[in-house]
Amino acid sequence: MKNKIKNSIIISALSVALMYVVNKFIFSVSVMKDLLKTEDGDFYKWRFGDVYYTKEGYGSPLLLVHDLNPLSSSSEWDELVKTLSKTNTVYTLDLLGTGRSSKPNITYTNYIYVQLITDFIKNIIRTRTDVIATGLSSSFIITACQNNDTLFDKIMFINPEDITELNKIPSKRSKILKLLIETPIVGSILYNLIYNKKNIEHIYIEKYLFNPFRLQNKHIYTSSEALHLGGGNARYLLSSIAGRYVNFNVTQTLKNINNSIFIIGGKETYNIENILDTYVSLNNSIEIAYIENTRYLPQIEAPLELLDYIRVFFYHRMDTY
Repeated sequence: MKNKIKNSIIISALSVALMYVVNKFIFSVSVMKDLLKTEDGDFYKWRFGDVYYTKEGYGSPLLLVHDLNPLSSSSEWDELVKTLSKTNTVYTLDLLGTGRSSKPNITYTNYIYVQLITDFIKNIIRTRTDVIATGLSSSFIITACQNNDTLFDKIMFINPEDITELNKIPSKRSKILKLLIETPIVGSILYNLIYNKKNIEHIYIEKYLFNPFRLQNKHIYTSSEALHLGGGNARYLLSSIAGRYVNFNVTQTLKNINNSIFIIGGKETYNIENILDTYVSLNNSIEIAYIENTRYLPQIEAPLELLDYIRVFFYHRMDTY
């Protein structure tokens, strides 16, 4: 009996050690290409960690905020920055927990990102700014604008999160899932299984892009690097999203804000017309438009068409490209 117990302990220890080594290997290999360089940007020393950002061009400020997802980063905007910087001072940032920014072991909440964006505008941009935000990050802009509308001018959202999804609060099941992902070693194994190369490619083809031929290797490798920078701490953002801690009911807030808002929907995005109709029903001053043959990231799939809409909406701030 003692030998059986001893053997079980040894096998368990070896299994844990093997999982640890595998995790370390995956995190190391995934960042070897060094695609998300930091030389062209700087770090904002924020209260919860260092936030990577870039500043390019001259003119009125325009802040680009990527979707909140572990595989996302400011590289989402690479196809637009060069053109936009001809007429504007363009700021991009990697939200806390993503890309090149710090990935602290905390519970990420809507409030944290509202404060980050507010503080970034106050301390880095230092003047009223136009904003373009994607997906879940749109909810942070809505809330931040409600809290301090003097910081924001015109606002554009790209495929904002479904209001019904934002209304979902942490449940017993989502809390258990959060704890599972945060579990040492096992959580990292789960994280790496969820975001292996094949699954990243599947996300792009099934959710992000309508035309699979727009998918390039750089998209997959950049997302993989964004996912794995920071080692095991990278999983804490996923745990907070899975636990629904980043959700926030913006229904009343959306009704109250008076800023000019324009929403772009990728025409092939699932349920997008119903989603945008809900936004308009809450604030009938919102304008909407769709870009044909695109899904979640038209900034990658159809940058020229998106730039046309940006030029029209922000016409008072931009010259002809």
